[in-house]
Amino acid sequence: MKVVIVEDEIVAARNLKRMIEVVDGSVKIVAVLQSVEESVDWFSKNSPPDIVFMDIHLADGEVFSVFDKVEIHSPIVFTTAYDEYALKAFKVNSIDYLLKPINNESLEKAFEKLSLLTSKQNNNELVSKIVKSIDSMKSFYKRHFLIPHKDKLIPLSVDEIAYIYTEFKITRIVCFNEKKFVLDSSLDELMTLLNPAYFFRANRQYIVSHRAIVDLSVWFGGKLAVNLLVETPERIIVSRARNSDFKNWYMDNSR
Repeated sequence: MKVVIVEDEIVAARNLKRMIEVVDGSVKIVAVLQSVEESVDWFSKNSPPDIVFMDIHLADGEVFSVFDKVEIHSPIVFTTAYDEYALKAFKVNSIDYLLKPINNESLEKAFEKLSLLTSKQNNNELVSKIVKSIDSMKSFYKRHFLIPHKDKLIPLSVDEIAYIYTEFKITRIVCFNEKKFVLDSSLDELMTLLNPAYFFRANRQYIVSHRAIVDLSVWFGGKLAVNLLVETPERIIVSRARNSDFKNWYMDNSR
């Protein structure tokens, strides 16, 4: 089995290499890559390995930018000290997501998953496995934000969020209890972190929680106005182009 490691910390790469060889003595580490640039160059010139272990934060940027420049068809296991990239990781052909410090047990499970997926002869079964992995990741991922407030970091559950909006390039979270917090993230970034079953990007300025919606009003030009339990700075309007998507999301996730 051919393995590639993408890791910019020499000691971490050496330790991962040693652990992989302990878990599976048949593996051959064919390359240890330390940057986005080096990874793009290697994958564009070499045949795909059987599996790739990728750290997310590299010296010259996030490893996800590699996928914008070259196609990688190998199964990928992401390794990182941070959990906020889990959903983003599963948008590419990832089979696992290991939080550092990595141990032998988690590595063994990653190889077991690879063996299970590659042994399937039916592509539909493979797709089903990946989709289930994504769904399971969504179920636990990003349940809290750490909100800077004065000289502290306050944990905020996503269940407390009624809506999020941006004004003058400042992003604010508004809770059901009407508390407001400033967050140093764009709405685009936040939508990759929030469960799309419970949060919808109503327009360029607003993300709304399903639980916060009281009802919808028909607005001019085939648009929708979203009425929330919590007061908003302005009326939240869903464009005519997103009208159908919003109504489907609202009905599909009603409970």
